[in-house]
Amino acid sequence: MRRLSFKRHLTAAAAVSAVLATVFSGSAAAEPELPTIDWSVAVQMLREAAEGNPMAEEAIDRLLAQQGRVPATSTVALPAQPFQVPAQSDIGRGAGPGVYGSGIALGTDGFRLAFFGGPGTISPNQGGAKLEALWVNLSSGRSGTEVLYEHNDVPVDTTIRSRALDLGPGMIVSAVYGTLWHRWSVPVSDANPDGFQYQRGTISIPSMGAVYN
Repeated sequence: MRRLSFKRHLTAAAAVSAVLATVFSGSAAAEPELPTIDWSVAVQMLREAAEGNPMAEEAIDRLLAQQGRVPATSTVALPAQPFQVPAQSDIGRGAGPGVYGSGIALGTDGFRLAFFGGPGTISPNQGGAKLEALWVNLSSGRSGTEVLYEHNDVPVDTTIRSRALDLGPGMIVSAVYGTLWHRWSVPVSDANPDGFQYQRGTISIPSMGAVYN
């Protein structure tokens, strides 16, 4: 985990000020509105935070190349809700490339960054795969990356999660990228002695989200 430079800290403060300004744009008597996130600002902040990390840089560059497919703004979420921009993958949810799943912020046993989705279920064995979340706290300028590795092999567990995190209060922007093993039940055979078939998905377009911590 590392901090942004002082210059980037100011950039982050300006970015979150611009985002939060939407809260006060209505009349004083009106009901308060949830703020919105400007995704062009969010992606640029993530790109700055990714500097020096080749895998993160490549992932965010793919997001930058897809700006036309990303909504201009979205309402900021509260844990636990899926990220506003889903991931794309080489295996998708069907037989070919497409929508894969989504990042998510969890808050039941500490703030965690996580991911769910894809075909079948998440495999408990993630050897040879690595799923990561890049994050920036727009309120403080802190940033870092976390590996998503915690997964219980039970039917109700549909996420793979980071450790419990202390990212500080404020608005967190995050992108999930990397690779992930999935499995689904098949008849037992010599090729599938444990009754499962496995496939590794590679995220082509990261899932991106903005949440309050």
